[in-house]
Formats: sequence, structure tokens, C-alpha cells
Amino acid sequence: MYDKAVVVTKKTPLEELRVRYGTDSQARFVLEKANASFEPYLQFAEKYARAVAETVKHIPDGVRVAVIDSTLLPTYQFDPNCVVATIGPDGLAVNTAKYLSGQPLVAINPDPKTIDGKIASSLPYELGSLLKKYQSQKEYLTMAEASLPDGQRILAMNDLFIGHASHQSARYVIEHAKNSERQSSSGIIVSTGTGSTGWRRSVMAGAAGLLNSLGLGPEAERIRAAFEFPRSSEELRFYVREPFPSGITSTSLTTGTITKQSPLTVQSEMPTNGVIFSDGVESDFLTFNSGDTATIRVSEQRTLLWRLLRIDVGPTKSKATTS
Repeated sequence: MYDKAVVVTKKTPLEELRVRYGTDSQARFVLEKANASFEPYLQFAEKYARAVAETVKHIPDGVRVAVIDSTLLPTYQFDPNCVVATIGPDGLAVNTAKYLSGQPLVAINPDPKTIDGKIASSLPYELGSLLKKYQSQKEYLTMAEASLPDGQRILAMNDLFIGHASHQSARYVIEHAKNSERQSSSGIIVSTGTGSTGWRRSVMAGAAGLLNSLGLGPEAERIRAAFEFPRSSEELRFYVREPFPSGITSTSLTTGTITKQSPLTVQSEMPTNGVIFSDGVESDFLTFNSGDTATIRVSEQRTLLWRLLRIDVGPTKSKATTS
């Protein structure tokens, strides 16, 4: 069904140390002088290399293979009939998903002992098994989209940030569900179901902690219970960070649910440095200054997450099944 596999890798922490210090010996010297161990960097690099090699080794004959570094994603042209595999943490899968247009994504965890992957849950050999038509699970993940009237847009698999580039006070007019107000805040976060365990979770945890400190335990527990919502849910949740009430700004419209029938509209009142970025990648953004109006909606584009179907055969083991 797929005649090409594109394997997306990223630099390991060891490679980043080499860029910073030039050589392994110099990096080791600096770390050990600070009473830090160099060995974990070596060990992870070895595990990562093995994961890449094993992934490629199990791809069946007749399927073309391309291995690319994540820095090439903005310019790489993905074939319509390819499957894309990321090897790394959830963040790599999230960043890659924004550049796909329907191609299935297999998110491979190179080292489950050190990487807690909620999205990256596949093992290196499993890409080959999927391409050999073993039974699989397919999950469509909802994405968020911010668009400007001139046609510019940015997608998010986890969350969008709308505000000032330096996280200073952002000025804007927000409108949702026929309500609008002028606000000054640290920015607006829009989360998908996939991202509900990330930035949104930290917002909710802060609110729960405040209520707990005031002796309002039951309310705090209800907030904790609302941390997550389904990854495939066709809705988004928005939160205003640290809204500031004043004579000209209000704080009554600070959270809500975005659906296909009820988008969020934000009009910038920031003369400079207004931005919209996604999934924590601040270097990839839309300029959002005075006069710009952004529409935040549930995107028509979704991410197809492809995983091998496993059958439990014991308390610690599982096996794949053939179709």
C-alpha cells in the first residue's frame, strides 16, 4: 500500500554537546568538572543509533527508504503515498505532523526507559511489521489551526500560543460565542485533546494548587479531573494566561470550548512583537501585530497515527498479529 518510508530523526543530546564543545573529550571534561556524568549521553546515543538501524533493517524489500534530519522538515516534500516514522520523543512526532497532508505517522520510541511517550509508543521493528500488513490501529488526532485574512496559517497538534513574543503583556480583543472584550494578559493558549496533557495540564494544575491553598479541596479535585480530553475530540479548549483587570481591560472571557461551529477570533492591539506559534516552537510563527485578526478553529486536517495491534500474552509480554 505504501511504496516509500520516510524516517525522521533528530540530533541526540550527545550531538548537541559536540556542536557546543567541539569534541567528546572536551564535553566530558566540562561535564565532569561540574560533577555531571558524560556516560548517559554516550549510552543514549548508542541506543538511538540502534533504534534507527533496527527501524530501517525491518522495512521490507521493495519499499524505498529516506532518512532525514528534523531540521529538513520545513522544506522536505513528502510523497502522497509514503508512510512517515519519527524516532524520538513526542515533540518530534508533534512537529513532524504539521508538515504532513494525510500520510500515516508512526511514532517510534527509541528508549522507553528514558522517554515517556504518549504518542511515541511504537517500537523500532514495528514500522516493518505495519508495512508487511500486520494488523494495525489507526487513530485520527484533531489539530488546531490559526489563520489570518491574507491566507497565512499555522497548525498545531498540541497547542497554539497567541500573545507577545517575549511573553510580556499582550493587548488584543477576544471574541467567542457572541461575547467579546478587550484584554491584557500573558497570552492565550489553545489546546487540542493531544495537548491536554501538556501546557493545558500546567494551567489546570496551577489553578488547582491555588484553590487547595485556599482550602477549597473539592473544587481543586474537579479541576484535576478535567486535565485531559480525548485526542480525537473535534473541539479545542482556550485559556487566557494571567488576565489583568483594569479600567479598559476585562477578565470575564478567559476560557471556553472551540468547535467547528464556534471558532475563536482575536484582534491584535500589539504594535510590535505580536506572534502566534504552535507546539512550543517559537522560531516558527505568524506575525500578529496591530490590525491583524486571527481566527482559531478546529482544522479540517488531522493527523493519522498508525500503530501495530498487539495482543497481550502475559503480564509483561505482547506480540503482534498478522492479518
